[in-house]
Amino acid sequence: MTHSRPDPDDLLRRVQDEESRARRGRLKVFLGAAPGVGKTFTMLEAARAQRAEGLDVVVGVVETHGRAETAALLADLETVPKRPVEYRGSRLQEFDIDAAIARHPALLLVDELAHTNVPGSRHAKRWQDVEELLARGINVYTTLNVQHLESLNDVVAGITGVQVRETIPDLVLERADDVELVDVTADVLQQRLREGKVYVPDAAARAIDRFFRKGNLIALRELALRRTAERVDAQMRGYMAERGIRETWAATERLLVCIGPSTTAVRLVRATARMGTRLHADWVALHVETPGSPQLGPAEREDLIRALELAGQLGGRAVTVSGTSVADEILAYARTHNVNRIVVGKPERPGWRDRLRGSLLDALVRRSGAIEVLAITGEGEGEPARPAPRPPAPWNEYAAAAAIALVPTAIGLALRAAEAELSTIDAAMLYLLGVVVAASRYRQGPATLTSLLSIALFDFFFVQPYYTFSFHDASYGLTFTVMLLVALVMSRLTARIRSQAEASRERERRTATLYAMSRDLSSARRSDELEAIILKHVHDTFAADIVLLVPDASGRLQPVEPPAYPIDDREIGVAQWTYDQRQPAGHGTSTLPAAVALYVPLAVSDRSVGVIGIRPTERHQFRDPGQRRLLEALAGQAAVAFERLTLAERSRRTEVAVEAERLRATLLSSLSHDLRTPLAAIEGAGTTLLQADGPSDAGARRELAGTIVQESQRMNRLVANLLDMVRVETGALEVQREWQPLSDVAGVALIRTEEQLEGRRVTTDFPPTLPLVPVDEVLLEQVFVNLLENTAKHTPPGTPVDIIAEEGTGEVIVTVADRGPGVPVGEEERVFDKFQRVGSAAGTGVGLGLTICRGIVTAHGGRIWVERRPGGGALFRFTIPIIGTPPTIEAEPTEGQELEPTAPWTDRPPSSS
Repeated sequence: MTHSRPDPDDLLRRVQDEESRARRGRLKVFLGAAPGVGKTFTMLEAARAQRAEGLDVVVGVVETHGRAETAALLADLETVPKRPVEYRGSRLQEFDIDAAIARHPALLLVDELAHTNVPGSRHAKRWQDVEELLARGINVYTTLNVQHLESLNDVVAGITGVQVRETIPDLVLERADDVELVDVTADVLQQRLREGKVYVPDAAARAIDRFFRKGNLIALRELALRRTAERVDAQMRGYMAERGIRETWAATERLLVCIGPSTTAVRLVRATARMGTRLHADWVALHVETPGSPQLGPAEREDLIRALELAGQLGGRAVTVSGTSVADEILAYARTHNVNRIVVGKPERPGWRDRLRGSLLDALVRRSGAIEVLAITGEGEGEPARPAPRPPAPWNEYAAAAAIALVPTAIGLALRAAEAELSTIDAAMLYLLGVVVAASRYRQGPATLTSLLSIALFDFFFVQPYYTFSFHDASYGLTFTVMLLVALVMSRLTARIRSQAEASRERERRTATLYAMSRDLSSARRSDELEAIILKHVHDTFAADIVLLVPDASGRLQPVEPPAYPIDDREIGVAQWTYDQRQPAGHGTSTLPAAVALYVPLAVSDRSVGVIGIRPTERHQFRDPGQRRLLEALAGQAAVAFERLTLAERSRRTEVAVEAERLRATLLSSLSHDLRTPLAAIEGAGTTLLQADGPSDAGARRELAGTIVQESQRMNRLVANLLDMVRVETGALEVQREWQPLSDVAGVALIRTEEQLEGRRVTTDFPPTLPLVPVDEVLLEQVFVNLLENTAKHTPPGTPVDIIAEEGTGEVIVTVADRGPGVPVGEEERVFDKFQRVGSAAGTGVGLGLTICRGIVTAHGGRIWVERRPGGGALFRFTIPIIGTPPTIEAEPTEGQELEPTAPWTDRPPSSS
């Protein structure tokens, strides 16, 4: 046994699967061959064992079918109450999924996974209820009969003559964390029927004569055993992959047939299919692409594609891999997938070619270890095997090769005519150079022609006796042989290099395509941008008509934009099947091949996020394995991008929820003080006034009443701030703009803050030329009020306050200046955040005033900020953009004067006071 390091890609995939499973509940399926084998009984026994170990076990729905033994196991288990449903005049009791989710037990029992829910339920099938429960982290035990699997529906109908209507997708069973087979023999099950343990006696007799015939039960039992064995085999292979075990464990038969571009490939596939049927074994048809492989002609490619498609039609699986060595890739795949028999075709080329170039069969036999290697011919197919011919070189290559042979001849004859000394060896080197040039540029046929012509011309013109094809020196035979071998070797090497270069260019093109799409997808921030990028790249790559379909709220696929080709209900149905089953379908596949387009799912780890439909411009465009792999790679990138957007949105919602929770906690903390203080003052003053021995003096009673009014106003301001904050946060702040003089708005705000500014000198400076501004008077007034109240709280009593307005470029700049301690360094931005309170007033107020100011100014299209004032204090500045042309008014210039701030405003405030 050999243990090696696990493959990093497989390890990453397993980690992702484990992370996905960690968020879901675990599903255990009790699988049986037929009703009556004891699935529900076994499930209840297992659940009671779990409860005995301290697990929270609840029954969601269990059908006893009148069996006393089953009912006894339910006696002391907590059960979720069923939900009454009216259907066609009857009152039915259905599983209540909402109650089960609200109860959220550690383990929930849900019987009869294939059950069809009453119309009008949240889900049409019970297995969909179970999927939702698992998604919410609830572990589920359930039961299932093998005849309810969708893939076996036709098989069961053929065996029993009964068409099962209630089925579930096979994927549900495949994704189960554990499957336990509940098995009894056909004789035991029939005996249970006769004893009335499954149906009442009359129904049991009819069942034995029909569905429960012994032959039917044996066949159903075999199906159940096989599905369970497949499940166990998958678990074993997962264990081997996890432990890095590379040797084959021959626990079950698994065949691998190696196919290439030849008519023998089809015959090998059919022979392997018959062998797999006899051995009841899974099998795979494998094709290996190598850089050194010759370019395939149309007939060869058709042979290969036919073989790969036939493998899928006969129950096998077609796989294409790439590598530098065919034998290495075959053995690596066989060991990875626990294959114990490799099937290859018998060699058909001469033995000397195998000795020169190596034999695939010999390499497999020598290095396969415990894996058996079978060499067969696939006889009896009625079609003789033909070797796959290479495409011939075009005639112009032969003409160019012949011309190359003439060039050394012309050079040699010219030198001889010029009476220059030209030895036979020099002439031979010229011809050898020509052979090398031809071999490096052309295929083996033209290169061989150059070599033969060079030999003939060299012998005719430069080997004595001249102008004859005879030679007396036997050493020239070696020269001729070397020239021929050089041509053959060089042409072989050149063909391999050319093929590798072409394969490298193809890989580079695919990599560039994937990189370009990945780069553009990473920059997309919205789903519509993502959809446009996907459509563009897929269309540019394949030059075909593309449509992208994504699910709506009900899970039905819809094109994201007008489709590039007519897509009717039939095409939508094919795409929906692809989306639901997460498998390609349509044109060029064996599933729904009558569709006009090929549909590929955009699948992530546990679901599909959409479907790409592509109508090829050429009939067999996507029968090419390379084109199909590229399309699936692009679809995979698109799916990951959609998942990234989903996760980003989920993360954003999480952040919003966290922020809302923080806001709630801070708000409650603030309100607990800021509301309790005025309420306590109001309550105290009111209680004192109501007491029989309360103050009788009118002045004292007036003072208490004033306290009540003052604290009520304080509460009113607090509630108003909270309501304004809600409007700002929810985007419900609507600005009703009207042209207003800024001095009027500031004047009303000064009147509202008279009490807070008592004892302070307030100076306003509004130039006569200041234009009207388009503002919501009520909202902007609140900005002035909040800024002035903020100044009153954070500056010493008696310090002055200045309100200055000036015209800027397309805007008006307003400044509220004070002579307080100013804003601490580094707090210039944070003072506008919610619940931020600094300085001496850090313990008063909710800390929403400046936040509301920012929301209102931003809604007007302006901005607000704070600066440190030279000489001490703070400068709160905001801008109001002038949108449109203000109306003209006549302004009366006034001189600046001081105004006692305690005096009431009885008229429009002057421009300076």
